[in-house]
Amino acid sequence: MSIQRITFSTAGALAVGAMVAATVTSGTVLSLLTQAIIYAVFASGVGLLLRQNGMVSFGHALFFGAAGYGVGLLLQMQAMPAEAAMLVTLLVLTAVAFVMGLVIVRVPGVAFGMLTLAVGQMFYLTASRSRGLTGGADGMNIEWPATLFGLPMSQLLKSSHMFLLCWMVLVLVLLALALLLRSRFGSITEAVRDNEERARFIGIRTLVPRAAIYALSALVTGVAGLLSALNTGFVSPENLHWSLSGVALMMVVVGGYKALWGPALGAVVYFLAKDILGDYANHWMAIFGVALITVIVFSPTGIAGALGKLVRKVRPKPSTPALRAAPGH
Repeated sequence: MSIQRITFSTAGALAVGAMVAATVTSGTVLSLLTQAIIYAVFASGVGLLLRQNGMVSFGHALFFGAAGYGVGLLLQMQAMPAEAAMLVTLLVLTAVAFVMGLVIVRVPGVAFGMLTLAVGQMFYLTASRSRGLTGGADGMNIEWPATLFGLPMSQLLKSSHMFLLCWMVLVLVLLALALLLRSRFGSITEAVRDNEERARFIGIRTLVPRAAIYALSALVTGVAGLLSALNTGFVSPENLHWSLSGVALMMVVVGGYKALWGPALGAVVYFLAKDILGDYANHWMAIFGVALITVIVFSPTGIAGALGKLVRKVRPKPSTPALRAAPGH
């Protein structure tokens, strides 16, 4: 996709978000959509790791919950303004994830997933039992200031404004990832993913790019954690639990990880299915599980891949000029 098409798509996406925020009047619907967009950012982080490194993480909820706990603790200590606390939290998360990545990306296949699961559950148990620091199993309220980035919190937390903020963050995150992955860094990480041994043979140091992708996916997930903390004003150990990572991974599979926007689409589909099926069945997750299996069997590239194939079939093929007859024929 060219830079011009990326810019046009970004402008169109921002316009769609503004239109939804202006036309949808139901606070309940906007709240559901806001939650879906927050998890779309989360799923984009998980999908990035799978897309660029070919690795499945069952512990990315660690970064989702740690972002909320980090900013909550900094605000409790009143060590710095809320804006700085958010920035410091994301920087620390990214740095810690990079150091972790230098170790755990060396582990291949299923062992990598199990290692991320073990690390995530370790922090989950720590947060659950550290009652004096994190509130334990009861969770922790986040004391946001009266204004954030110069805007009154009372206005920022309105349903339409919160939805628009989360939508803008999602679009800008996808834009930044699209531009980054078009660069030399994106080409290097794809080469390492496809054939690490050959990448080493041509002189590429494979460890740092893989750890950088892990850190970048943690950063994106941390952004989702901050949005969740801002939206709810609360964080609990459940934000660190492995099941949340599993839900995000389901969103990635349903949406499709090969398209950058696929995981975000999967998150929206998941929340819409949860809302619609929840009205008709107590065991909606079983129904969604059947749908998940169907997608995996008939469209391994997810909904995004199926839509891409459909567009390619519908799009008219460019006409080729007829060959001129050679002289003498």
